[in-house]
Amino acid sequence: MGFLFLGKKTAPPPQAATGTSTRVRGQSAEDLALQHLRGAGLQLLERNYRTPGRGGGEIDLIMRAPDATLVFVEVRSRARPGFGGAAASIGAAKRRRILLAARHYLMRWGSAPPACRFDAVVIDGGQLQWIVAAFGED
Repeated sequence: MGFLFLGKKTAPPPQAATGTSTRVRGQSAEDLALQHLRGAGLQLLERNYRTPGRGGGEIDLIMRAPDATLVFVEVRSRARPGFGGAAASIGAAKRRRILLAARHYLMRWGSAPPACRFDAVVIDGGQLQWIVAAFGED
């Protein structure tokens, strides 16, 4: 996993009142990531793109960079940096599911897909980091 950190930013932790579901906290983290990426000039194409059927993949954000590169973004958040933090939680199985979903998404371009990369936005204890080219096809 390559790491290039861009745009460290302190953000409020993506958590709301006690009892808030993981889904709501995840949505809040995605909102923060989207705001940060848009501020850097990326354009949102899709949010929460899923492949059909069980066992498929899901991509949190699909963006277009100013140079026309498609950027598949995984957003991870952890209230505390223990157990390796948010970046370490993007394991091999998760990367495979993201790659599967990206291949499915790219089928709409036929034989000439655009350049693409896989980024991550991780939020550890309120600290947002954008990791450009966080992973690729292993």
